[in-house]
Amino acid sequence: MVKQLQKKFILAAMLAVSILLVVLISGINVFNYLTSVSENKKLTETLSNSFEASTMWNGEMLSQSQQEIPPKDNDRKGDNYFGKPDKNSVRSARYAAVAFDSSGNIIRTDISHISSITQEEAESAAANLCGLADGTGSYNGYLYRLATSKHADGRILILLDNSEQVSSFFSVLIISVGAGVFCWVLMLLFIILLSRKAIAPVARSIEKQKQFVTNAGHEIKTPLAIILANTDALELHNGESKWSKNIRAQTLRLSGLMQNLLMLAKMDESAAKLPMCRFDLSTAVKDTAEAFVEPAALKGVLIDIDIKRDIFLNGNRDSLIQLITVLMDNAVKYTESGGEITAELSCTDRLAILRIANTCDNVETPEKLFDRFYRGDSARTQKNGGYGIGLSVAMAIAQLHKGSISAENIGGKLMFTVKLQRCVAD
Repeated sequence: MVKQLQKKFILAAMLAVSILLVVLISGINVFNYLTSVSENKKLTETLSNSFEASTMWNGEMLSQSQQEIPPKDNDRKGDNYFGKPDKNSVRSARYAAVAFDSSGNIIRTDISHISSITQEEAESAAANLCGLADGTGSYNGYLYRLATSKHADGRILILLDNSEQVSSFFSVLIISVGAGVFCWVLMLLFIILLSRKAIAPVARSIEKQKQFVTNAGHEIKTPLAIILANTDALELHNGESKWSKNIRAQTLRLSGLMQNLLMLAKMDESAAKLPMCRFDLSTAVKDTAEAFVEPAALKGVLIDIDIKRDIFLNGNRDSLIQLITVLMDNAVKYTESGGEITAELSCTDRLAILRIANTCDNVETPEKLFDRFYRGDSARTQKNGGYGIGLSVAMAIAQLHKGSISAENIGGKLMFTVKLQRCVAD
């Protein structure tokens, strides 16, 4: 139980760390991406304006008043982030520019700032893109900007080599993800080392609780034995009466409850290891289920047994027989006269599957039946002799065998399903 608590603590802590790292890394890379997109947009806009101003439109240059007025010094604040790019970015930009008139005829081509694009390739790109609307996009690995001239009847195409920006973006992405993974592993080791200290108070409380149950169970055994012996002596001298019968029944009931509590305390021990061996589960289920046929018949309940042969299991035979006994005893106790109980054992390639079902009214939240001392309103009452703890023992046994047990309402029946790892017969 302490190990399970430690695992849950580690999982919860690492889930919080993972969410924090994912949000942080995502935020860094989204901000980096938006910054890169904004800078490229401003850079292509500046290059387009500069190329337009230096182009001969209809045989003459744009007048000074037609060229873009540079921003004042006060307007340059923040330009390096989301405003206009600095001069170094413009000078180092690798781009090709093409100006063409409204009919698509090329007026000027400039490839002096890039070596990876020839004039023919630039003009071919212009021919392919001239029919598109103004805007930006990607063309053959280049970022393009297509814009209508502000002062002349024509358009400007900028083909920008943004491979460095893309490489920078992925470098930041890889570095941030790598740093995140490193921090995640570091935090995992750190949390594992501190988890024991974090759950130490709870672990001590659980240990004291288990120790109390064990000590109380052993202490109560003696007075119970004395009470039962005195009841036998009383009945021997004075004969059986309703009071002596009640004393005997409640003493046996308390003795059974203490046995189950001691079994649960033993199952909860983290270091407890049951001796395991390979045995025939089919025979164990068949023999155990058949032992309940006669008691069920006395109540007018029919038991239908369907067992697949030669299903072998590597486990503790006695504890698994106890699991089967708990489920069958539970089914017989809570099935009314005229009802039916089915016990079925089947298998898959890896699992042995035991299903025990009995007719009864629907149980609300059947999974709660495995809680200690839980009792349903109608199906699990003291008059049936239950302790409210047997199914908890069954779950503990299943978990010790690295299996599972579940309960569900199916077609007017309450079905318990046990899944255990099987081994193939020789």
